[in-house]
Amino acid sequence: MEENTASGLREQQLRRKRIRKIKSTIVAGVAAWILITSVLTVTLLVKLLRMENRLNELAQSIISVEQVVEDVNEKSAPSPEESADTSDMLGNAQGLLDDNAYKEGQKQKVYLTFDDGPSENTAKILDILKEKNIKATFFVIGQEDEKSKELYQRIVAEGHTLGMHSFSHKYNVIYESLEAFSEDVAHLQSYLAEVTGITPEIMRFPGGSSNQVSNTDMTEFIRFLNEKGITYYDWNVASGDATSQVYTPDELVENVMNDVGRYETSIVLMHDAANKSSTVEALIPMIEKLQEMGVELLPIDENTTLIQQIPADSVK
Repeated sequence: MEENTASGLREQQLRRKRIRKIKSTIVAGVAAWILITSVLTVTLLVKLLRMENRLNELAQSIISVEQVVEDVNEKSAPSPEESADTSDMLGNAQGLLDDNAYKEGQKQKVYLTFDDGPSENTAKILDILKEKNIKATFFVIGQEDEKSKELYQRIVAEGHTLGMHSFSHKYNVIYESLEAFSEDVAHLQSYLAEVTGITPEIMRFPGGSSNQVSNTDMTEFIRFLNEKGITYYDWNVASGDATSQVYTPDELVENVMNDVGRYETSIVLMHDAANKSSTVEALIPMIEKLQEMGVELLPIDENTTLIQQIPADSVK
C-alpha cells in the first residue's frame, strides 16, 4: 500500500516537472518570437527611413534638373536681335516686341506671375499680395492634397487669376505626344474647375512655348490650345529664380527692374514652389520699387497684351 502511494507521488512529481518544462519551453518560444519580431520590425523601419531619405534626395534631384531645363529655355527664348532673321513665326514675335517697347508718356503695365505652385510659399506670397493690395497670376500644377486645394480656392477667392501650368509638370511625359499633352491639360482643367468652381482658360507651357526639350513640335500643342480656346502666356521679364544660379533676393529684384523699364507691358516670370524662399523675400521690395515707378500691377485677364515667344496667330 505504501509502495503504491509512493509510486503515485513520484508519478505526480514527474508529471508536474514535464508540465513545467513544457510551460518553460512555450514561454521561451513566445519570448524568442517576440524578440525576433521586434528585431525584424526595427530593421524594417530603418530600411523604410533610408528609402524615404533616398526618395527625398531623388525628388530634389528632379527639381534641380527641371530648374536647369527651365533656365535653358529662358535663355533660349528669342531676343529682339536673335529673332529678326529666324522664321516667319519668330518674325511675328519680333513685331510684337517692337510694338510693346516702352515709349515715353505711356502707362506701363506689369503682371506678376508665379509658376509651379501651390506650396507653402504660395501661402506666404498670397499674404504679401493681400497686405499690398496687389493682384497677380498663378500658373499652377496638379496637387491633390487638402492644403493645395485650399490654396487653389484662396487664389480665386482673393481675386487673383488662376492659370494652368500642366498637371504633372514632367517634361518628358506631357511633351511626348499631342495625346499626352491634351490629356494632361484636360485633367488639370477639370480638376481645378471641380476644386474652385472656375474653369481656367489661360496656360503657360512648362519651359515656354519655344522650349527646346519637347519631343513634339510645339506648334501642334499651340494649335490644340487655339482650337480649345485656351490662351497661353510666356514672359518677357525673368526674375532668374528658375535658373541653376542661386540669386539673392536683392539680385532677383534687380533682374526684374532692369527689364521692366523696356516694355509697355511686362509679364514677369517667378516661381512659388517649395524651394523658392528667395522669391518670397524679394517680393515686397520688388512691389515697392515697381510702385515707385508708377506702373500698374495687374492680374492677367482678357485685356492683357499677349506675350508669346511663338505667336498663337502664326500657327494655322
